[in-house]
Amino acid sequence: MKQENRRSEMDFLRLRASLSAADPVDAEGAGQTKFEANACATFEHLERSLARPANRATFRKESISVSTMAVEFQDYYSLLDVPREASQEDIKKAFRKLARQYHPDVAKDKKTAEQKFKEINEAYEVLGDPEKRKRYDELGEHWNEPQGVPPPPRRHTWRQAGPGFGRATEFDFGGSTGFSDFFEQFFGGGQGRGFAFTDEDGGEEGFGASRGQDIEGEILVTLDEVLHGSERSISLRRTDPRTGESETETFKVRIPPGAEEGRRIRVRGKGEPGAGGGLAGNLYLRVRVAAHPDFRVRGSDVYYDLDLAPWEAVLGTTIDVPTLGGRLRMRVPPGSQHGRQLRVRDRGLPKGQTGERGDFYVVVNVELPTELSEAERKLWEQLRDSSRFDARSA
Repeated sequence: MKQENRRSEMDFLRLRASLSAADPVDAEGAGQTKFEANACATFEHLERSLARPANRATFRKESISVSTMAVEFQDYYSLLDVPREASQEDIKKAFRKLARQYHPDVAKDKKTAEQKFKEINEAYEVLGDPEKRKRYDELGEHWNEPQGVPPPPRRHTWRQAGPGFGRATEFDFGGSTGFSDFFEQFFGGGQGRGFAFTDEDGGEEGFGASRGQDIEGEILVTLDEVLHGSERSISLRRTDPRTGESETETFKVRIPPGAEEGRRIRVRGKGEPGAGGGLAGNLYLRVRVAAHPDFRVRGSDVYYDLDLAPWEAVLGTTIDVPTLGGRLRMRVPPGSQHGRQLRVRDRGLPKGQTGERGDFYVVVNVELPTELSEAERKLWEQLRDSSRFDARSA
């Protein structure tokens, strides 16, 4: 028995060392490095527990297992109605067209439109990013077949492995947060996972109360929700990997005004259950702001690209532009260069809980005519011959 326990401990230490040597988590949270980072922190907790002889005697190699959840392939090109060879500009145009059609703020059938809007946003989240699109194209629809590409990053779950740790469970949001399981596996952040210990008979044996492990997911929010805040119903399915039994819990989550990209919303007590009378862990939902057909967001500032004809940029004009709070009459000064930013103070998104708001920027985008009538061509030629402007002068 001592020799068996020693082998289990050595296996654990080798696994711990391999995870510690893993590359840092990248900004995308993709691949297994997200899991490795979470696991390394938990292994430190395991090491402290294994320092106790009573706990080390109950640690068993076979107590650790990994399971995966089946996911359905998402055809993002079909969702945006574009061919696989479409340019990035074509993908952007397709998204903007569909997003305007199915945006919950304008659609008549709110329920159907909301689901479609989520699917469109997910597709654009991947195809609109050249790096993510490359990874998606490498997968292909036969990603789960033996002759296809390597299997997807696993959604890891760990069984009980000794006293003092919460019961390990497999979690699935089922797309209720705005993303499909396929997206969460390949392009989203992983959920945190916990460890637990069992005795030789499989029962739990604690050496004190232990708080449950936190778990993490992502939630897609619209700009309107960031502006005004909202309350959403979230469904969380918990599956026991030993029995395969699942239970789904639905609860309300408050999205506060100013919930910017990357912010974590905490839901107390919705993580792993505790052990030995310990408190349950928390659920953390990381905010992903849904792409908007008209606006771009940087922090609390909102940007709108205003297309102008060359003569409007040169002579100036007054035009109505959309904002988050309705249309705004704006003056474009004469001589506005392409890319110039016109700022409207305090018309952006809330800055957290400060009560302040960011700014709204109108970005000048000068569009040139590509088709000219004979009369228009003569006017441009006349301007060329009479103008003193030299674009290449110092």
